[in-house]
Amino acid sequence: MTTDQIILFSLFGAVFGMLLWGRYRYDLVAFTALMLGVVLGVVPTKDAFSGFGHPATLIVALVLVVSAGLVRSGAVFLITRTMVDASRSLGAHIALMGAIGGVLSAFMNNVAALALLMPVDVQTARKAGREPGLSLMPLSFATILGGMVTLIGTPPNIIIASIRGEALGEPFHMFDFAPVGGVTAIAGLIFVALIGWRLIPQPENIENGSDPMEEFGLYVAELALPEDSKHIGKRLKDLLETAEKNDVAILGLVRGGKRRYGTQHATKLQAGDALVLEARPEALDEFRAALSLTFAEAGNEEKLRAEGDGLAKIEIVVPENARIVGKTAQSVGLNWRQRSVLLGISRAGKRITKQVRKTEVRPGDILLVLVPQGSEADVTEWLGGLPLAERGLKVTRDEKVWLAIGLFGGAVAAASFGLVYLPVALGLVVVAYVLTKIVPLSELYTHIEWPVVVLLGSMIPLGAALQTSGGTELIAGALVGITEGMPAWAVLTVLMIVTMTLSDVLNNTATTIVAAPVGIQMAQTLGKNPDPFLMAVAVAASCAFLTPIGHKNNTLILGPGGYRFGDYWRMGLPLEVLVVAVSIPAILVFWPL
Repeated sequence: MTTDQIILFSLFGAVFGMLLWGRYRYDLVAFTALMLGVVLGVVPTKDAFSGFGHPATLIVALVLVVSAGLVRSGAVFLITRTMVDASRSLGAHIALMGAIGGVLSAFMNNVAALALLMPVDVQTARKAGREPGLSLMPLSFATILGGMVTLIGTPPNIIIASIRGEALGEPFHMFDFAPVGGVTAIAGLIFVALIGWRLIPQPENIENGSDPMEEFGLYVAELALPEDSKHIGKRLKDLLETAEKNDVAILGLVRGGKRRYGTQHATKLQAGDALVLEARPEALDEFRAALSLTFAEAGNEEKLRAEGDGLAKIEIVVPENARIVGKTAQSVGLNWRQRSVLLGISRAGKRITKQVRKTEVRPGDILLVLVPQGSEADVTEWLGGLPLAERGLKVTRDEKVWLAIGLFGGAVAAASFGLVYLPVALGLVVVAYVLTKIVPLSELYTHIEWPVVVLLGSMIPLGAALQTSGGTELIAGALVGITEGMPAWAVLTVLMIVTMTLSDVLNNTATTIVAAPVGIQMAQTLGKNPDPFLMAVAVAASCAFLTPIGHKNNTLILGPGGYRFGDYWRMGLPLEVLVVAVSIPAILVFWPL
């Protein structure tokens, strides 16, 4: 073993050890290792930051922005508001949500897909009167499985495609992963839907699964029917089913600037009518998108959109000395002074009977306010209120949903047919999303998960140095020695198990960067086609189901689901066994040795 190999193996060992320890964040650990590699001479100075311009790093960053655009445009509401029903049995709900999550995660980052569907799943559980922990783990596993189907579904696929391009001259394309990944994902989803969820320990006293602001989270708000609404002429009661499905209560009707007596369920709706609603901010936004409603002060909303980079929703707690105490939003001139609209008022335990903008605000109220993007702090300070902890409230641009889907679909198609290089196609989508204000310019960089970018940018040069120094050849030789005399499928199985085990305890990105070159070297040592080995690494690196730290999706559900560290393996272990049993034959069929 050469000096460079000893140094690199020591650096990788230190990185893995620090990641397991968890005392320092993974991006800091990886970047420190890169700097040490440069100082010690094992990473050439000219290549020190090459990983940050690597196609894999760029694709991961761009996919996160594109995913945010699909969320902001309301694309997910097209699916969830028509397909998710709280009255379904738990098994049927898990099967449907798993299928939706699997499909979404194939075409957007699987972490973003889970972040998109998790609130829907929690809300459905709340409506059905069951604990979210019964369905969140199956949803997490489903999004992980779905990500294996395409190039952009999960970072390991992106990294492996790039490594193949460097080692063999041509990268994997968008749907090259689909035959193996699709078969494996379908088998995994069937297991999760029929058997897996039954293996999850029954949750007890899950406090983390609820929103700590739930007591104060219901707002009385108003949404109006625009002039061209298809609901004009219907009776108010005709909207009750949609309202119930979106967890919204219709309290009454405002017509001609006056609140009408009673619930007005039998009243025929007219243009300009405002529905008086009670709901959480997310439910209000989904209900608005479902019925194509506008904010009650629709003209003011259009002025806000024209002036700013987009709109944002903020929650403001009203103290006793606030400017707005004892006054109404209309009387303080919230709209013409601050270009903002009061959407709703949360007054714990009491309902508001007047129009929202004509309701006197009291100390302790929480205001839901629509403001121009970037003016959140100014409006909060002007009102004399206190900002509530950020809960990720966004204003869905539902009028641009088909534009967002069309741009993304066109880019995927162009990249799939080789017309445009994938990073360029995704980059063009990002530019189009910003120009059309689907993603506000002020939010562009906030959607990129910079720790992941730093991790990738740091580990790629280290991985390249390990390969150049002959380190991957040593690891491959050791694995080949262990499997000497075994058939090729057995060698593939060992590679999968080793990779999967590493991915369960380490970041799947770091695991892929090390395991993919080892797979290529093993194939070359055995005189076999490298592609089956790369596919084995791709599947194994993605399928981390035993722990909450193996994949970010598993970490995301830990708190909301009320899970413990040891809960994951109960469903995860048989699922990993199934993944190996299904994917090895599929690899041998679709990617012959």
